[in-house]
Amino acid sequence: MNILQICNKVPYPPKDGGAIAMLTLSEAFADFGHKVTVLAMNTKKHQTDLNSIPEKYSKGIKFTYIEVDTDINPVRLLWNFLFSSFPYIAERFLIKDFRNELKKMLLNNQFDIIQIEGLYLLPYIPLIRKFSKAKVAYRAHNIENEIWARIASETSNPLKRFYLLSLAKRLKKFETGILNSYDYLIPITNRDADILNSMGNKKHTYVCPVGIPSDNFCQPAKKNKAYSLFYIGSLDWIPNQEAVCWFIDSVWPALMEQIPDISFHIAGRNSPEWLQKKCCGKNILFHGEIDNAHNFFDSYQIMVVPLFAGSGMRVKIIEAMARSKVVITTTIGAEGLDAVNGLHLIVEDSANGFIQQIKFLLENSEYFAKIEHEAFNLANAKYNSKSIAEGLINFYLQHSA
Repeated sequence: MNILQICNKVPYPPKDGGAIAMLTLSEAFADFGHKVTVLAMNTKKHQTDLNSIPEKYSKGIKFTYIEVDTDINPVRLLWNFLFSSFPYIAERFLIKDFRNELKKMLLNNQFDIIQIEGLYLLPYIPLIRKFSKAKVAYRAHNIENEIWARIASETSNPLKRFYLLSLAKRLKKFETGILNSYDYLIPITNRDADILNSMGNKKHTYVCPVGIPSDNFCQPAKKNKAYSLFYIGSLDWIPNQEAVCWFIDSVWPALMEQIPDISFHIAGRNSPEWLQKKCCGKNILFHGEIDNAHNFFDSYQIMVVPLFAGSGMRVKIIEAMARSKVVITTTIGAEGLDAVNGLHLIVEDSANGFIQQIKFLLENSEYFAKIEHEAFNLANAKYNSKSIAEGLINFYLQHSA
């Protein structure tokens, strides 16, 4: 098959969940012998030099990046809010240069599948229909309106809360209105599939979770003797910022009183200065953007993911499980994962629950080891990128015949 993936950000380097979700599929498609083209927006936020892409990716995948500016413009945001019903967060991705490049690609190539990565690129479907006979797949990375509704519910500022609720309502209208404009729906989780079907999706659906390449898996290793926790995630994303702040404010002081020699390690890209200052407490080490996430995973004992907003799948949890790490997260953090609380990971929603579970894990080595092994087994069985891509390819072949 000749496959075109359309991305609203550069899928390399694969340091955040979205990039990992896109690039692992591109790589697996190419490994199975399919022709793969990636057309991506090269934004200021995720700026990438095309020449920096390693040969293992560029050898089988043709990358085309269009320089775009999707930064928030306060004037345009206000104008949009006052005079448009279209969500501004989606409007930022309607870009003439990108449209022109996509048109040129469609005129010069005969694609079999065009896979659109994420909600905000769906407005390009009419252009695709005009210049291509390819089947169009919408890969839904999450439920966008749900993310912003949850962020609003955690926001105390009344003006900000009002705007975020308005944005969530606009996004829901947008998401609902654009359903069925594609040929196939490819959600990342069963939960998201159920939600999109309840919203009105009638198209063939195939659940395609984020996968991890097999060479990234690691069996449980000898434990670091020092008690340690870690967090890793994109620190320019509001739910991640709130997660780190909640843990530092609500969990860390009481945990330090009970385990004085424990340490907390925080890593992530694009952290604002105010958050870096927040991460300067006793026994808290801020690492910023790191070169090798796997080395970071392997250096510490327990991963904490205290998310109270978000949607879709937390890819960093899958990565951690593939490295045989014990993860403590919230109900929202565990959403979309085929994981059992107490077997593959730990789910808690209160500060005291986090404290008690961390203490119990550190004091019970057999239970700790059991979760490590079960986490690895689950990731290996359910979230291997090659197996996931093979299933999606078979779905495309079956329904495009």
